Amino acid sequence: MSGSARKREPVLDPATRLGEILFGLIMVLSFTGSLHVASAGRQEVRTMLAAALGCNIAWGIVDAVMYVMNLLVERNRELADLRRLKAARTPAEADAALSSSLPEGLASVLGPAELSSLRERLLRLPDPPARARVGARDLREAAAVFLLVSCSTFPAAAPFLLFRDPATALRVSNLVALSMMFVAGWLAGRHAGVGPLRTGLAVTGIGVVLVGVTTLLGG
Repeated sequence: MSGSARKREPVLDPATRLGEILFGLIMVLSFTGSLHVASAGRQEVRTMLAAALGCNIAWGIVDAVMYVMNLLVERNRELADLRRLKAARTPAEADAALSSSLPEGLASVLGPAELSSLRERLLRLPDPPARARVGARDLREAAAVFLLVSCSTFPAAAPFLLFRDPATALRVSNLVALSMMFVAGWLAGRHAGVGPLRTGLAVTGIGVVLVGVTTLLGG
């Protein structure tokens, strides 16, 4: 099968996309929720929008950098596990090193023969590099993290640009944000096969609670 015919993998897994969208929405809602609509004028609205956009851009950058750092930490740990496996002096030592590096659920179901077969295949791999490196796909994923966090500001902020009445704009903004939370949860639930409607409602509820906590704590 040619590369053009091969199905393209998504840049980020659904759970990561959901988390980044929720993070961006919670951040912008903590700003819009702090606006006193009864006394707010256009200048207060502009100040709030600038602060919300700037905050989400800044946190988008931070989140993208932390995403790459987490990837490097995890890959360096995997390289260290492989080096420890290759340095084992006996098959028993190698099996013990392999078992300790596997997820607990997987290690518990692998029998001695399966563990030995996996060990032999890993030992045939080339020697691992000294350290993990950042690739082009990692940078694309980091860019996607940044865009999800920062761009989620715009749908929830747009009503303040479309409606002159701050109270109306706030109600529409909240409706848009809650709808986005529900859709994100619904898509994640459908992907996971755990009930899209229930997951969408649960994600929306969690988002509302987190926005309240963030606002109460001055976030």
